[in-house]
Amino acid sequence: MSESFDVVDLIRTKRDHGNLSTAEIDWLVDAYTRGYVGNEQMAAMAMAILLNGMERQEIRDLTLAMIASGERMSFDGLGKVTVDKHSTGGVGDKITLPLMPLVASFGVAVPQLSGRGLGHTGGTLDKLESIPGWRADLTNDEMFAQLRDVGGVICAAGSGLAPADKKLYALRDITGTVEAIPLIASSIMSKKIAEGTDSLVLDVKFGSGAFMVDIEKSRELARTMVDLGNDAGVSTTALLTDMNVPLGLAIGNANEVRESVEVLAGGGPADVVELTIALAKEMLRLAGQPDADVEKALTDGRAMDTWRRVIEAQGGDPDAALPVARETHVVTADRDGVLLTQEALPFGIAAWRLGAGRARAQDPVQHAAGIDLHAKPGDAVKAGQPLFTLSADEPQRFERALEAVEGAWSIGDAADWTPRGPLVAERIE
Repeated sequence: MSESFDVVDLIRTKRDHGNLSTAEIDWLVDAYTRGYVGNEQMAAMAMAILLNGMERQEIRDLTLAMIASGERMSFDGLGKVTVDKHSTGGVGDKITLPLMPLVASFGVAVPQLSGRGLGHTGGTLDKLESIPGWRADLTNDEMFAQLRDVGGVICAAGSGLAPADKKLYALRDITGTVEAIPLIASSIMSKKIAEGTDSLVLDVKFGSGAFMVDIEKSRELARTMVDLGNDAGVSTTALLTDMNVPLGLAIGNANEVRESVEVLAGGGPADVVELTIALAKEMLRLAGQPDADVEKALTDGRAMDTWRRVIEAQGGDPDAALPVARETHVVTADRDGVLLTQEALPFGIAAWRLGAGRARAQDPVQHAAGIDLHAKPGDAVKAGQPLFTLSADEPQRFERALEAVEGAWSIGDAADWTPRGPLVAERIE
């Protein structure tokens, strides 16, 4: 078979700040999907895109080519409005876990096709696999049945859904190209558009623990994805949310599941509850229920009931004990004062080094590994008081985790404390 283009020419074009045509992008994605373009070549292209960017038309073409690489789903026969949510990833971001059952408890179908850890950010599927018996891989028939009977599902995207993105997603994680806006936007939106949901809410992070540290870059990413979604007929909005400080008190896998269950029981950390409610209201607004009382659904047990049914439907035991690490290391305050800083990225890297994330695409995660925070910025602390606990199955992991968080937190006087800005900074539609 004669190939239409030479991949090296395309790499050079993007390396030299040129633009790729629709035909070139279509060929590149197809050739990579069928294995003609190798991982090393696509890695070079991904790096060129990271460094030099893409024009809006290129991003749209890349998204459409990824969609065309596989099947497109439809929920038209479900008899329910469908709404999905996607987060660009953060440290301690377990929001999908309480959010999906909360929204589904209002009779809306929530097809939450989720991913695994990427870089220093945790993956929803990795977290849920802490639950004994729970399985991420469902057939389309199983997913449809669960949406019809239970109202919500969290599962892996099927192999037929944007397979080009599945290959590129894993490659980005191990080649330092996760942060490229065109690749993030096309990756997320190709799956969400192909999924066939009626509407979509994006949680786009900014700050230390986000892929986009600068809020302007996050805004650019949000607008790019909102445009892609609405152009494709998916009602799409985005919330820009602060990821300078870890979300909640748990960073890892099993411990984030525990914290999510606390939220569903009407408790949990204030920031996790706040963001869960904000996203639920936005999702239900797009689903035609702008006056839904989401706070009540968290406290009256409806959301918890849906959670239990979802976990059981996917083979999990919601009452089973979650994994606990064999080893722990506690870091304490060295003086009285106020916790002034707690940077998200170093804590995310530390959790990754403890085993909560993966260094290679094929690596397993350690579900019990992670960090439990005992104080948040603004909290008063006493000398000797625990600030955070590291957990791992192998004690030799503690040294490198502690190196990651060195200088990432500080204690000072109350007069030096500056309150954070709002957790939800902007809404984009």
